[in-house]
Amino acid sequence: MEKLLLGNVLPASPIALGCMRMAGMDDAAAEQVVFTALENGIDFFDHADIYGGGESEEIFGRVLKNNPGLREKIVLQSKCGICKGYYDASKEHILEAADGILKRLGVDYLDALLLHRPDALMEPEEVAEAFETLHRTGKVRYFGVSNQNAAQMELLGAYMQQKLIINQLQFSIAHTGLVDAGVNVNIHSDHAVVRDGGVLDYCRLNDITIQAWSPFQYGMFKGVFLGNNELYPELNAEIQKIAEEKGVTDSAIAVAWIMCHPAKIQTIIGSMNAKRIADIAKAQDITLTRQEWYRLYLAAGNPLP
Repeated sequence: MEKLLLGNVLPASPIALGCMRMAGMDDAAAEQVVFTALENGIDFFDHADIYGGGESEEIFGRVLKNNPGLREKIVLQSKCGICKGYYDASKEHILEAADGILKRLGVDYLDALLLHRPDALMEPEEVAEAFETLHRTGKVRYFGVSNQNAAQMELLGAYMQQKLIINQLQFSIAHTGLVDAGVNVNIHSDHAVVRDGGVLDYCRLNDITIQAWSPFQYGMFKGVFLGNNELYPELNAEIQKIAEEKGVTDSAIAVAWIMCHPAKIQTIIGSMNAKRIADIAKAQDITLTRQEWYRLYLAAGNPLP
């Protein structure tokens, strides 16, 4: 399986497994999920300190403890900065959160640490100091952000010694804001409104890998578009047609659509079902044509000028 080079420095699978739903699982079930992912070419595991109140990381940590040598076979990422009722990107919080993450996972270092949400009160100097401390002490190899626009990343990057290599953003066939404005340049249309400062092009210009979260959702946590024939009948019909032609599931086509983009976006899936993980992983072997990509884009209700 061909690897992605995140930020042009960190090799990883083009599909990542998000571990938010691992909270509440028993250790044996969690272990099955992890090894199913690995058996299907997925070696990147995404966490956050708020997932299950830290329980997801604790369970994953026990899987690592029970399987010596597993840590060296995977790429491990977590996120911090979301607190109850506020966001916190202060130096003190980042350092404390990173130590908590490492303790729960039972590891000495993270391959990547991301700021989970933009903090309106962020002082970039503090973030840079925290990141430098974590890097110097060997606790974190690389850094990134989540849900930030181009200017926010530029501001933070101006103070950092390390390079930001990741931005985690919502993207799916039914949540296409990353590409809409680029398709509708100079058009008087809601699709032409630039809401993210041109973050897709910014990331491509600066070798920052976009990680797509919620690849099967429409809106922000409004629901899943796959199988939703009430809201997305045309899209589901088109997905099913292409899926049948290629002998895969509809979820594999939804991920292949994201992976088709030349920005080399890494897709984060969140299933804890072994069969579904294996089915989705087949997207790594699918190449959609330009015509198929646009057929799906149009079927989701997006106009072409």
